[in-house]
Amino acid sequence: MQHKLTSTALAAVIAVGGVMATALAAAQDNAQFIPSMVYRTGPYAPNGIPFADGVADYINLLNERDGGINGVKLTVEECDTAYNNDRGVECYERMKNNGPTGAAAFSPLSTGITYALIERATADKIPIFSMGYGRTDASDGRVFPYVFTMPTTYWSQATAMIEYIGKEEGGTDKLKGKKIALVYHDSAYGKEPIPTLEKLAQKFGYQFSKFAVPHPGLEQKATWLKIGRQLRPDWVLMWGWGVMNSTAIKEAAGVGFPMDRFIGVWWSGTEQDVIPAGAAAKGYKSGAFHAAGSGFPVHADIKKHVHDAGKAAGDAKNLGTVLYNRGVANSVFVTEAIRTAMAKYGNKPLTGEQIRWGFENLDLTAVRLKELGLDGFMNPVKVSCDDHEGSGPVKIQQWDGKQWNMITDWIPPMRDVVRPMIEDSAAAYAKEKGITPRDC
Repeated sequence: MQHKLTSTALAAVIAVGGVMATALAAAQDNAQFIPSMVYRTGPYAPNGIPFADGVADYINLLNERDGGINGVKLTVEECDTAYNNDRGVECYERMKNNGPTGAAAFSPLSTGITYALIERATADKIPIFSMGYGRTDASDGRVFPYVFTMPTTYWSQATAMIEYIGKEEGGTDKLKGKKIALVYHDSAYGKEPIPTLEKLAQKFGYQFSKFAVPHPGLEQKATWLKIGRQLRPDWVLMWGWGVMNSTAIKEAAGVGFPMDRFIGVWWSGTEQDVIPAGAAAKGYKSGAFHAAGSGFPVHADIKKHVHDAGKAAGDAKNLGTVLYNRGVANSVFVTEAIRTAMAKYGNKPLTGEQIRWGFENLDLTAVRLKELGLDGFMNPVKVSCDDHEGSGPVKIQQWDGKQWNMITDWIPPMRDVVRPMIEDSAAAYAKEKGITPRDC
């Protein structure tokens, strides 16, 4: 049976629909827009999904529990890059002007996409937040005012790893003559630590060898035969991503390389990397800049206000995994930068330029982290005009076959090595691009 609306009834429906649309538009006009670059599809989706869930769930927590930030609701839109540089640029261009004041900040979740967006975002006055990835030299805020790399970078992590290896060998003076190899994703991301590791090889006298692994990283047998049967290094470091990591762990075990002398970058230290490798992964280590596990107050709040309310972004089983927690950390930095900026510009949706000020004046103290339910989750971070990284310490974690355990305290980076490298590289970039560095 067909139902026909009278002209009066139709007018009423249109009126109600108009009111709803107006109310929705008004709500969005009063909301802070946060773009979310994700990859729920593509070859790295198993890694991208839990990160994206953590990002979304934390922002949802602020909306559901607190009504947003200082009464300003947050809206999030995802754009799937599939970890592809061109798609990342497309996502940026599509979302940069969304919301009443434009995008708050972009987190590309890819070193390649970060490189592709720096000049665009700087021209558009929108912050790029590359948390633990991207260009390390972008830590120099005098040259890169719109790029933020806290809480630490690949170069800082590389020095912390060598510091840790030195301690395990009885002191960095004992590194002379040792063999240290790097297995890396053959991309801008994978190549990031090479200059630092080469500089440290000159400083400490260890023999440094590097092995590139082409995307996606399934073909490594020949690489590990060279490492395990010919080179026989004392330690192996890995800058991998996705299936490359679990494949490397299996191949390393296959040639008898000891797992407790195999250390991955923090993007190679997740459940997705070790669980597929099974028993072979026990003893494997990685860098870390935040804790794993769901035993923090913030997780209890997410479960109560988001998951139990049926508003989780994805599978609740991801709660507390390394990459889920990293997504939470990402949203903490972005939202606290917004909160910091509101203290200067008022409780309203802010522009990217205003939020840039919030990032640059961010001071996440131990007291504030405890207030956020993150006591012991990560190290306090303070950013400044010339230093967009912060102090940059790293921990080493180890897989015991069931979970990740921290086995060190915070290891400070070798700032005497890293900072001059950052400044020299940033100065070269400034000269190439005709940039006059800010006077901080």
